[in-house]
Amino acid sequence: QVQLVESGGGLVQAGGSLKLSCAASGTIFNFNLMGWYRQAPGKQREMVTSITKGGTVNYADSVKGRFTISRDNAKNAVDLQMDSLKPEDTGVYYCFIDLPFKSLRYWGQGTQVTVSS
Repeated sequence: QVQLVESGGGLVQAGGSLKLSCAASGTIFNFNLMGWYRQAPGKQREMVTSITKGGTVNYADSVKGRFTISRDNAKNAVDLQMDSLKPEDTGVYYCFIDLPFKSLRYWGQGTQVTVSS
């Protein structure tokens, strides 16, 4: 019914940049929240960033000042500009969307981000 398609992952050297994109499709009338979690090797999944439909953003302390999330409400899409990447940013990044109807959360398939030293 609802699908999230992620793109933009890859391999980059420390200090470099990547841009992730996430687009939702399907029966979506509105959304409460979109954003990304990530899971590093050997660690639990953690929240990276989120943005409300109204534009309120939240960042994990570890990425503040380096990552920027933005939205396109008309497309139900978000992107994540990641600058000054560090090896500890390595992991699988999962896009999500929270829908107010039935309070549903949907997840993207994940995209690998690898930052080499």
